[in-house]
Amino acid sequence: MIELMETKFSIDQKVVYPSQGVGKVIDIFEKKFKDNMLLYYKIYIEASDMVVMIPVEKADELGIRQIVSAKEAEEALNLLSEDFEPITSDWKLRYQMNLDLLKKGTVKDIAEIVRCLYNRSKVKELPILERKLYDSAKRLLEDEISFALGKSQKEIEQTIHTKLEPPGSVAKVKHVIPLDDDEDDDLMDDVNEKSRDSDDDDLDDADSADADMDADEEDFDDDESF
Repeated sequence: MIELMETKFSIDQKVVYPSQGVGKVIDIFEKKFKDNMLLYYKIYIEASDMVVMIPVEKADELGIRQIVSAKEAEEALNLLSEDFEPITSDWKLRYQMNLDLLKKGTVKDIAEIVRCLYNRSKVKELPILERKLYDSAKRLLEDEISFALGKSQKEIEQTIHTKLEPPGSVAKVKHVIPLDDDEDDDLMDDVNEKSRDSDDDDLDDADSADADMDADEEDFDDDESF
């Protein structure tokens, strides 16, 4: 028997699953797999009405963490108003960099994505995939900060907007680094069906609770229903 006291998180505790948002640990249980007994967290993600199973020993690797403190949440909000380094006009590179940040999943990483893409949208309309990424990051930020500060998502949504664009303000981007070969002026021509499918797969990975799970977890998912 595995001692449940060894677990980092407890039943009913709120946790953050990178790329998915805030969830609640609803059970900690053992399950046999390949002659070994493994301990699992069962986490309910309210935003997507989904239950995921995470091996306890994989939780740190997958970035499962507790909700940030109120102080950290305020720092993330303040980061939205700060100036930042120039960004590339190569939307594909920008997209991949921000997607990597999304998968890391710290509240400041998410805030950086929101700040970057919001201000970029003020320079030029975002490509479709970046717009989806921005919407996902903004939702995740609103989700965690609302829990951290004990406020409604509507209040946090308004606060984020005010931080990004105070009355009378201008975009925070100092300047955009031009890359002649990769300008996104002809986005709809540039994103052909093949590249769209490839990039959509990347975003689906970021939005899927099973994306970061290994093959062992997928085997368990096959015989579980919630």
